[in-house]
Amino acid sequence: MFQVRQDEPKYAFLQDKDSKDENRYGKPIELNDPKQDEPFKVNDEPMPADNPNRYKQHGFYFTADNCIACHACEAACSEKNDNPGHIAFRSVGFVEGGAYPDYRRINISMACNHCDDPVCLKGCPTRAYTKYAEYGAVLQDPDICFGCGYCTWVCPYNAPQLDPVEGQVSKCNMCVDRLEVGLKPACVSACLGKALEFGVVENTPEGRFQLEFEIPGFPDTSITHPNIRFQQTKTLNREMKRVDSTPIKYHRDDADDGRYKPELDEKHGKSKRWGLKTLLHSHENAHVMFTLSAQAVMGAFVMLVLGGLFNVDDIIAVKQSAAFIPLLLIMFVLMGAGLYKLNMHLGKPHRFYRGFNNLRHSPLSREIAGVSAFFAGLAGYTLFSFFDNGLSHFLAGVFAALGLLGFVAGSWYMYKLYRIKARPFWNHWQTASSFYGSMLSLGGLLIALVSSLFMDNNMGVIRLMALVIAIGLMIEAIGLFVHSHYLKKGPGEGQAAHYEQTTTFGKSYRLRNMLLAVNITLALIVSMTGLSGIPGLLIGALFTLSMLVMAYLGRIIFYALVIPTTMPGAFFWKNKGFIEHARESGLADMQQLGVAYERHHKFDLKALMQTIRENSLGDMIAHAKAVISGRPF
Repeated sequence: MFQVRQDEPKYAFLQDKDSKDENRYGKPIELNDPKQDEPFKVNDEPMPADNPNRYKQHGFYFTADNCIACHACEAACSEKNDNPGHIAFRSVGFVEGGAYPDYRRINISMACNHCDDPVCLKGCPTRAYTKYAEYGAVLQDPDICFGCGYCTWVCPYNAPQLDPVEGQVSKCNMCVDRLEVGLKPACVSACLGKALEFGVVENTPEGRFQLEFEIPGFPDTSITHPNIRFQQTKTLNREMKRVDSTPIKYHRDDADDGRYKPELDEKHGKSKRWGLKTLLHSHENAHVMFTLSAQAVMGAFVMLVLGGLFNVDDIIAVKQSAAFIPLLLIMFVLMGAGLYKLNMHLGKPHRFYRGFNNLRHSPLSREIAGVSAFFAGLAGYTLFSFFDNGLSHFLAGVFAALGLLGFVAGSWYMYKLYRIKARPFWNHWQTASSFYGSMLSLGGLLIALVSSLFMDNNMGVIRLMALVIAIGLMIEAIGLFVHSHYLKKGPGEGQAAHYEQTTTFGKSYRLRNMLLAVNITLALIVSMTGLSGIPGLLIGALFTLSMLVMAYLGRIIFYALVIPTTMPGAFFWKNKGFIEHARESGLADMQQLGVAYERHHKFDLKALMQTIRENSLGDMIAHAKAVISGRPF
């Protein structure tokens, strides 16, 4: 238990006495019956003296007028939690407006807001998060986390921190050990200007009179209903700009109670660049490889199974030809390679089995389960297709049904997990048109390629697959067209993402669109004329290369330029642009800059096997026993 000093100052102690019944979102502030059977304990210590507000939702209170950006709150938090230099549960950023002599600046100190609707908890596939009735704290256990980082995608406040060295997430824990002995969190006690306060939510601290729920730079509160309140009385300029690399500014809307809303800030000019260095070295290339390979295989599998079921002549010809077994084997290898690449992308790949733990809430858990079922169905279907007898045909049909069920669940939640309110660029049906369009186009391309190599009479198959490819590409093109118009008029972060798409990655974006148009045209021509002879081989090879380049560019742009609704950073600290520069230039070697290289993605098979032997094998066995017996793990 946290030890209280004898000379602890009065301001460091919790001081709330009374509280309201409901918060501004209509949720009860009283969270639970204090007579519960299993009370919350810190480090198995005996329960402390009775706190009348122990079962009420607590939260931070930030007075922006008082914050001088001294970073004492950051230092106190990091010292309390023994964080390395590149991890900060609380960080201070700022926005600014005007020019000398009418320059205005507002500093923002932010940590986890322990929300009423914590999207991190619902999104986490491993159930590493728990929201407790005691103080309303949202706590996260790094030892359960396997480092997928999905919680960092869905949180609008940069609260969960994915450690690029350790490969796991950690976050603010509300200093519950201090709360248990009546002390405020370390960051609040360390604040020099009394900008930070803490207590039962909706209580106005002593000496304060405002109880606002947002300030300029704070993301949309409707996403999570955060438990933080603000006071900000200084008059600000109509436009307040971020100083980090994010092309966002905040404009005061007098028609909406003077609230500041995010808008595009064209920081990088309008010149178009390739951005290939950023794309090729993107942290998300593993997701690109997985989604493209999985969607190609899913599309081909569904066409083979349903085409055979509905007696499509050209599909039946493929299944009866010498191309069928090689096609299945290639599909199996592609799917396995995609899953392997995605798993090795995890911070803790040996904990992959924990991805099934949150099927009740997490779309990522459901995607993992669906894709795993699909892969099992594909594996069984491939295996029993080698044999030609009644039992093998029956078992192949059973696994085909399993694969179809896995496809339905896996493909749907592969799309749903990107419908994230904190990432407006993804939160659009175009994500579905892109994914399902890719299943048709890449799946058709896969069948056409293998058929052209292993089938003699393949003209009918190639023409059919060319039509399927054209349909898939047109679905994707329609989605992209509608999405582009939506982003131009949509939320500020969406506008900023579209701006990055047409400037920083403008030439790559234009090339992808040109290839999309060319490929639709070629696919339609081939669907009517077919391919034959040496010219046909050359056209087919160029078409295949064009399809692969187009698919990769489209998907890596999808990942690389998404701009979330995040808190503003500073010139160096919590600035994505500076972080990328520091890693490229070697400045990240200087620990004091707070930047680290992504070391946990350097795969070491020997180290992984050693870890599995020493630690995780026992965990896996215990986990399996717990699931079988119905006990919590």
